[in-house]
This record gives sequence, C-alpha cells and structure tokens, in this order.
Amino acid sequence: MELKNVNIKGIPTSEFNDNEYLENYIKELEANGVNVVLSKIDELINWGRSNSVWPLIYATSCCGIEFMATAAAHHDIARFGMEVTRNSPRQADLMIVAGTMVHKMAPLIKRVYDQMAEPKYVVAMGACAISGGPFVNSYHVVNGVDQIIPVDVYIPGCPPRPESLFYGLMQLQRKIKVEQFLGNKQR
Repeated sequence: MELKNVNIKGIPTSEFNDNEYLENYIKELEANGVNVVLSKIDELINWGRSNSVWPLIYATSCCGIEFMATAAAHHDIARFGMEVTRNSPRQADLMIVAGTMVHKMAPLIKRVYDQMAEPKYVVAMGACAISGGPFVNSYHVVNGVDQIIPVDVYIPGCPPRPESLFYGLMQLQRKIKVEQFLGNKQR
C-alpha cells in the first residue's frame, strides 16, 4: 500500500516554496509514493530527531557572540530543543560554523566533522563562514566552509541576528522532517 499525497504534519507544504531542495524532494515523494507504515514511523522518528538537535559550536569570531545571545534568556534557543550544546563532536549532530575559517583551521574542522555521528548536519552562520566575508580572496581565509565540509543551511548576515539563526534552524528542522530515516535515504 502506497501513499501518494505526502503531507508533513505540522508544516504546510506552502511554507516550502522558498526552499528549492525541499520542494523538489516533496515532488519526488508525491510522484513515487511512500509506504504507509514506513512513512508513519519515519514521521515519528523525524519529529523526535528534528526537535532534539544537539549543536556543536565552532565559533571563531563575532558570530559566536550572536549565538551566545541566541542561547540567552531573551531569545531562548531551548524552545527549539537545541539548548544542549555539546563540546564533543561524538555527542553532537549539528555543527554550527560561526565565523572566519582560515586555511590553517581547515583540516581541524574536517577532523571534527568526521568525528560526528551520522546523521550530521552543518549550518554556516554569517558572511565569513559562507563566503569569506570582508576577507574574501585573501591568502589565508577559506572562501566558504562548503569547500571543506558539506553545508545544509546557510544563514547570511554580518553577523546574523538571533532571529535569522532561528529561521535557519527551523529550515534545518523542516529538512530533517522530510528525510527518509528507514529505507532509502536520499540526501
């Protein structure tokens, strides 16, 4: 028995219009169909996974200060189930790269990423992590962390406000909710 009308509980499909990756993924699921039993189990597992993400902060500059503001009482990242920041990559499933990445740190961030357990996600926070920021094309700065590790969500700004970080983290939660945990995992 296959289900052709894919509906992600709690998230109207119209909210995916600005996210091309998720939009294409939903169209593919609707075209091929999904197994009803596995889809319900996937829904339950992905709900739990999306609401209990444990971030590992790799902050090197001012974006790290903005993350601290996000975790403080005024903004309270605990509402999204992400208050348990981890210092060990073996306990984290989300790496937030916040700040300038220099070539000397590139092998270290790759090693930390490789030590994280699957499934793992990466958020590039700020202009420096996305493209090198004001230091773009300088001899010592990596022009985007995506040249070292795969990035799932980009949060623009210099530095981005806590509200921007929340929006990016909600986009990551939406991405986790539509993944197929059982069966073929398509990323």
